[in-house]
Amino acid sequence: MHATLRLLGDSFPALRRARLETLQVNLGYRCNQACLHCHVNAGPTRKETMTRATMDQVIAFMEASGVDRLDLTGGAPELNPGFRDLVHAARARGVHVIDRCNLTVLELPEHAALPGFLAEHAVEVIASLPCYLEQNVDAQRGRGVYAASIRALKQLNALGYGQPRSRLKLNLVHNPAGAALPPAQATLEEAYRRELGNRHGIVFHQLFTLTNMPIQRFGSTLVSQGRFEDYMRLLKTAHRDENLAAVMCRSLVSVDWQGYVYDCDFNQMLGVPLRAGHRPRTHITELTGAKLEGLPIRVADHCYGCTTGQGSSCDGALA
Repeated sequence: MHATLRLLGDSFPALRRARLETLQVNLGYRCNQACLHCHVNAGPTRKETMTRATMDQVIAFMEASGVDRLDLTGGAPELNPGFRDLVHAARARGVHVIDRCNLTVLELPEHAALPGFLAEHAVEVIASLPCYLEQNVDAQRGRGVYAASIRALKQLNALGYGQPRSRLKLNLVHNPAGAALPPAQATLEEAYRRELGNRHGIVFHQLFTLTNMPIQRFGSTLVSQGRFEDYMRLLKTAHRDENLAAVMCRSLVSVDWQGYVYDCDFNQMLGVPLRAGHRPRTHITELTGAKLEGLPIRVADHCYGCTTGQGSSCDGALA
């Protein structure tokens, strides 16, 4: 599962945690898509799903820790039967909720009412749309994905998402199609806004550019193509020290479907757990009351994916 972990070096600079602000929870690795760039190796055949009991433990920690944001991811997080209950619990406690949505999940018959639910609870939608051109999206994510994504975006727009001055935040995510760095975020956002507006009348708030991580499905693809070392060299060469202060792992804890915690979602996929004591790995139930600020972050050379060029995080470019 972690085929690229042994290929990663340890030259990345040391990092320590700051104040915890975001709890990023992976509700399971099942997804209705199987994208080439996916660092989770998610897909329709994955069975890992967070249980209600583990969700209750997440809610207890969320309340005790006073985190500001609950960031729900997967797979497709909406496929977890407890997704709506977790959103309810977070919003009742005044916690801002983010749904990292692949858009096509909104077209599944059993989720027909989901866009309305998200709007009712003011859930921020961060939607993956790797390009504004149909042929590029379908090549990366599967035939028909672009058309389905456009229909979903129009539905969200009709509910108020992405509209100027709307409290319903709709942000899009771009991933490069292959072993290249993303373009400048501000420039690409202008192109997305122009092309999606002119072609489909779609509006959104921001575009986030993410660097593809050399792990899981994308990492394995690089290895099979003999391009892994070249891509790592690209990431290291473009590293900028000024991005280190803003990397997401300093203010975020990532929780897997079983409730174990990691410094970030990428470490979760590599099986490199957060160390909050002497245990080999820490469960969310053992984290309440623990002093996280100042703890060392587990780093390896995949971390260059977050500090290369303009920087990359779950909230887009750092610089």
